[in-house]
Amino acid sequence: MKIGMSSIKTRMVWSYLLLVFFVVSVLGVLFGSLIWNYYYGSAQSSVKQRAISALAQHSRSLASLTPQDQGQYMLKYMAEGGTRLQLLDGDGNVRIDSDGFAEELRYTTPDVKSAELGSTGTWMGIDPYYGERVASVTVPVWNGVRIVSMLRYSAGLSQVDDMVLQLIRMTFFVAIGVLLLVLGLSLWMAHRIVKPIKELTRAARYMADGDWTRRAYKRNNDEIGQLAETFNSMVTELEKRERLKNDFISSISHELRTPLTSIKGWSETLKDGQPEDTEEMQMGLSIISRETERLSGLVEDLLDFSKLSARNMEMLTETLDFNGPVRETVRQLAVREEQTGVKLLASLGKSPIIVRADANRIKQVMINLIDNAFKYTPHGGSIRVTTTVSGDEAVLTVADTGTGISPEDLPHVTEKFYKASTGHGGSGLGLAICGEIIDLHGGTMSIDSEPGAGTIVTVKLPLLAGE
Repeated sequence: MKIGMSSIKTRMVWSYLLLVFFVVSVLGVLFGSLIWNYYYGSAQSSVKQRAISALAQHSRSLASLTPQDQGQYMLKYMAEGGTRLQLLDGDGNVRIDSDGFAEELRYTTPDVKSAELGSTGTWMGIDPYYGERVASVTVPVWNGVRIVSMLRYSAGLSQVDDMVLQLIRMTFFVAIGVLLLVLGLSLWMAHRIVKPIKELTRAARYMADGDWTRRAYKRNNDEIGQLAETFNSMVTELEKRERLKNDFISSISHELRTPLTSIKGWSETLKDGQPEDTEEMQMGLSIISRETERLSGLVEDLLDFSKLSARNMEMLTETLDFNGPVRETVRQLAVREEQTGVKLLASLGKSPIIVRADANRIKQVMINLIDNAFKYTPHGGSIRVTTTVSGDEAVLTVADTGTGISPEDLPHVTEKFYKASTGHGGSGLGLAICGEIIDLHGGTMSIDSEPGAGTIVTVKLPLLAGE
């Protein structure tokens, strides 16, 4: 887990760095290009302007003089400090320069080549004879229709080179500083993001080891803060479900042990008793039968719960009259009226209520609901079962006049493993299984209750289309 967190942090830092490096590189190249064009372009433009200005002022005088007089004229009227001026013949050979020397040099640089062809030429590079970087401009001097000589102006670029190099070096250090700053910020941000995730991971690890008291610390109201809050809610809910599960295991163990103990005890009593004692035998067999039925119900609940949890409960649906399974169940459970002293009344719709459902599962829901009603309704009370149609839904209600459900227990009675503190036994799965079965039919189940006034369970199933 530690490696995973480190890798997230590393990926975040590298992502920020690569992005900023790309942006800084692009801006650095653009800035360098601007510096280069500005300084070297200005130097080149300055030399060219000087050459064009001098040519406009002195071209007529130079064109009318002999080559030797041209050199004297150039030295006297055109030589200026800061720029080397050279007088070339039509082939690029140096006649004289601004220092008064006439060395045997011949230029073949691009600016001279352009001037030989009759246009002003510019060039920037290392002078082949003086070995320094220069910006040079060569202009032709015309005498009528022919070029009699060429003037070559050149200025050294050492100062410009130093200035550009200094600016580029400064840009480089600024870029390094920006990258280091971004690295620090990235590490800080990544730490702030990863730290709460590490805390969540640590809390999850403690929870996996069975410590349900750990909670994630919510630092901010951002997405990670919401995740921490959701995680804490999940842990609270899991802790609650774990407690319910433990209570269920304890309860179901007791619920299974009680009928088994009764069955075992009475079977041994009957085995060792007198066969002539028919009253004792009838009572024992009755208790064994009742406890066996109770045990069977508990096992059925557990099997249904297992199927629903695994989502493999089979639904053998068919087109049927909803009144059918309801009527059969009422008839089947009517025998309990005598034992409990509770009236079971039915008021079913006169017209068929056609639905698509599994008749056996509907009966299972009915048995559970009516059984609960008998269990919590005192002697002299009543249970009323009705079926009606409301809009495009078939509606079943099971209303009793029993003890009701407390407001604290009512929201939880359909939860798995939940058992209200009523003193009655049970698996805590009955209503949860009923809700799941109705869900699988595409319907809904709701419970309304008032302590001391009774409970009403309402089941709604969609009517078959067209009915």
